[in-house]
Amino acid sequence: MKPIKIGLIGLGVVGAGTFNVLKRNQEEIRRRAGRGIEIAMVAVRNVERARGIVGTDCEVVNDPELVVNHPDIDIVVELIGGYDTAKNLVLKAINNGKHVVTANKALLALHGNEIFAAAQAKGVMVAFEAAVAGGIPIIKALREGLTANRIESVAGIINGTTNFILSEMRDKGLDFATVLKQAQELGYAEADPTFDIEGVDAAHKATIIAAIAFGIPVQFDKAHVEGISSLQAIDIRYAEQLGYRIKLLGITKRTVVDGVEGIELRVHPTLIPAKRLIANVEGAMNAVLVQADAVGATLYYGKGAGAEPTASSVIADLVDITRLATADPEYRVPHLAFQPNQMTNVAILPMSEITTSYYLRVYVKDQLGVMADLTRILADARISIDAVLQKEPGEGETRTDIIMLTHQTQEKNIDAAIGKIEALGAVVGKVVKIRLENLS
Repeated sequence: MKPIKIGLIGLGVVGAGTFNVLKRNQEEIRRRAGRGIEIAMVAVRNVERARGIVGTDCEVVNDPELVVNHPDIDIVVELIGGYDTAKNLVLKAINNGKHVVTANKALLALHGNEIFAAAQAKGVMVAFEAAVAGGIPIIKALREGLTANRIESVAGIINGTTNFILSEMRDKGLDFATVLKQAQELGYAEADPTFDIEGVDAAHKATIIAAIAFGIPVQFDKAHVEGISSLQAIDIRYAEQLGYRIKLLGITKRTVVDGVEGIELRVHPTLIPAKRLIANVEGAMNAVLVQADAVGATLYYGKGAGAEPTASSVIADLVDITRLATADPEYRVPHLAFQPNQMTNVAILPMSEITTSYYLRVYVKDQLGVMADLTRILADARISIDAVLQKEPGEGETRTDIIMLTHQTQEKNIDAAIGKIEALGAVVGKVVKIRLENLS
């Protein structure tokens, strides 16, 4: 059987990794796929640089249109990132009857519904294992391995940059700006780190996870997104004293509000009990915790980025497509796990309706009655306190921190209570609020 021909658009870190792993392990991959998989054409801006990587093994061009329109290309691999150009190329490839593999989580989070519908209409596949958590096969686990289960929730450390920063802040007691600079120097953070540190990258991935876990359309515009740029080292220390660690989590779960089922979709810093395995994921590593009814809790851990870990997922998609290229489209694994005509429109809940626990840090004047006022406001809002850490003022100081952990309550209740707390004469500045998940 003749080899499958691949057109590769982009030869950056992941593209070069894909070329190298595919070449190095070609015999092993052929034995698994049932036929050879060959990169026949590469489209890049810098042709000379690309030739230095691929040599004479394949044709190198500087126009990606040549790849998506080439009659001999079976699968187009899109690794350029971004939105508009990538979307146009992917849709052209689909329209030309070509399968697509992409690592572009932003593209799928914003335009996935359109892309998957186009692929369904043309009877081709769009595979995207590399778009979420790099080398961890979480898409396959959710879409295939756990297909017997009703997924209840997914919570993941799905951005290595922010996890590295939080790990360094905790281990070394450094502030955010200092660690961010170190991360950039080490290559963990981009020159413009906004997508990572403000939670956008994690939200793209969480949006895709939610769609697959619950059979809903991708809806990035409804995700709640908070990053770590305003997180202070002092809160990481206080959390540690209380037995918790702070991680940037992407969380999606089923929940019921007033008898109606909804889906939570949120990314934000989160306190996790230090004894949980996921709380001990350090550095630039990723981990995803899935709760399902039949299997219970399963944890997926590994490298969430990098040339060869991500290439591992890209090539796994190429092998899947190679195996299924001649199969009846009706019997392939659906893009979002559920059959297209069985997708539902369960609402994404606004954050005001979310129920969770909270860490509150209140900076107060050291005077009588302050604690009583705080507990009264929370009690009036029917919010119970789980733990309190009250710091003694330093010598000569007249202000101090009071830290409280609450039991579960709705976000709108805690926000209303915080408004009243901040209005107290003894309270200085804004209350720090960080959500807490037990993940039990």
